[in-house]
Amino acid sequence: MKYLPLFKMPKPMKITGRSSSITNAFVNSIIPVVEPTEEQVKKALSVLDMLENHQCSYCGATATEWDHLRPLVLDKKPTGYISEIHNLVPACGKCNQSKGNKKWHQWMLSDAPLSPKTKAIPDIEVRINRLKDYENWSMPTHMDFESIVGKETWDRHWDNCEQIQDIMRKAQKTAEQINTKVVHAYENL
Repeated sequence: MKYLPLFKMPKPMKITGRSSSITNAFVNSIIPVVEPTEEQVKKALSVLDMLENHQCSYCGATATEWDHLRPLVLDKKPTGYISEIHNLVPACGKCNQSKGNKKWHQWMLSDAPLSPKTKAIPDIEVRINRLKDYENWSMPTHMDFESIVGKETWDRHWDNCEQIQDIMRKAQKTAEQINTKVVHAYENL
């Protein structure tokens, strides 16, 4: 038996590999989270035909979370949508992660890893139609955050985000220099 194929090294981490997490934190920290009522959740599940079978809206697996149907972030900026029942659908973690901030309909029919098309979900058209009905059920709140807080405050928020990203890029360069020296020292042991 060969054992090396059973082994998988952890991937080297990059400080800058977390830049999208930082951007998401800067977006999610300003977006309102509106708790739904019992009746709103019931209605949402009814529109999705899930009153009896709570499942991922995209693929039918067990739903473990609720995904933003319309993305909160595009091009590293908020889209104006918020976290509320009218913009959330049951999802499994794999679909939620694969979809990311892509438009749901395009993603479902794409060749993206773990998309419903890639997973060959047999009732994909039924699911797409349910999600279209869901979109038509009630329009989600869409806000112009910059006009609410003012340009100066808005720009300051995004300048803070960019400063953190810049520090991360500088830290990555330092980490690479350290890594190179540590690897060289290891090789000379």
